[in-house]
Amino acid sequence: MDVKKVFCLTAASLMLLLVDGCSQSSANVGGVAVPVLTAKAVATNLPVLIDPPPVGHVMPVSSVTVRPQIGGLISAVHFQEGQEVKKGDLLFTIDPRSAQAQLAHDKAQLENAQIQFDREQKLFDQKLISQDEFDTSKAVRDALQATVQADELNLAYCEIRSPVDGRTGGLQFHEGNVVKAPDDVLLTINQIQPIYAAFAVPERYLPEIQKQMHDRTLAVTASYENLEGEAPTGELTFVDNAVDAMTGTILLKATFPNADGKLWPGQFVQLALRLDELTNAIAVPSQAVQNGQNGQFVFVVKANQTVETRVVKTSVTFQGETAITSGLSAGETVVTDGQLRLAPGKLVSVNCQSVTNAP
Repeated sequence: MDVKKVFCLTAASLMLLLVDGCSQSSANVGGVAVPVLTAKAVATNLPVLIDPPPVGHVMPVSSVTVRPQIGGLISAVHFQEGQEVKKGDLLFTIDPRSAQAQLAHDKAQLENAQIQFDREQKLFDQKLISQDEFDTSKAVRDALQATVQADELNLAYCEIRSPVDGRTGGLQFHEGNVVKAPDDVLLTINQIQPIYAAFAVPERYLPEIQKQMHDRTLAVTASYENLEGEAPTGELTFVDNAVDAMTGTILLKATFPNADGKLWPGQFVQLALRLDELTNAIAVPSQAVQNGQNGQFVFVVKANQTVETRVVKTSVTFQGETAITSGLSAGETVVTDGQLRLAPGKLVSVNCQSVTNAP
């Protein structure tokens, strides 16, 4: 036998042995196998969300500025900065001695005016004084009654109580400071349970939001960097009454119970507004979907370990999964990595298979 022929046969045999073991059954199709990552298309439920997720600004449901209604010396502060307080809790005491003295003085004046009025009334009944004299005496008595009521109110104002449930901010005045009513701000109380997150979305979403809100409550989830545990979940509670003509967006607010205090006034969060849910949608990892001249497509791995391109139509994307509305069936295998080296009919070897994250 010719030595050259033997050498050629041996070389050909070695080339066949170099073909990847994963595709031995199809070694005669598509040439050398291209290593790829794959995933199976699955039927699952996917939420329909605003895309891209809007950024929201956390704000208190109410923010109350506490001011004195009577001036004087702060004799006691009854809370710590940053403390949770309930409506009606005592916050400050303003030295009541001045108000007490004024009340005692005006009560004495009222008592004397009442005696004078009683005397004038008897004389008037006996027609010994004129109507003008009687009316003057009554007016003096009534004015002093109003003065005493105002004094009692001022004395009550010496105790400053929380008007809402909330968390106190920093103290602006401390024990021993003299405050002026009503100019001085003593502190601010923010109500943070529940709490708002305000955000804006493009006006094109407004009809769908209005439609869905008519039938049910729309869930909103908040997330932020370094979030630990489950993301706070609330509901959409406010849609502004006008579209911002400058930005083409509509302002929304979501209300969160915030029982665990994860959300804080002034914080920026990323919000996921769930408009609807696709049931039994065909989902694949988003990286499987490619863009071509004829639109979006995927590489589908056939039974003989070769690939074909499949034009698909996509819908929503959620947590790295994209819904396929046409062109693919559940259970089919698609390529998720390695597409740059592929062409229709190309042989592939699956190094490992990725797992979909669909809920």
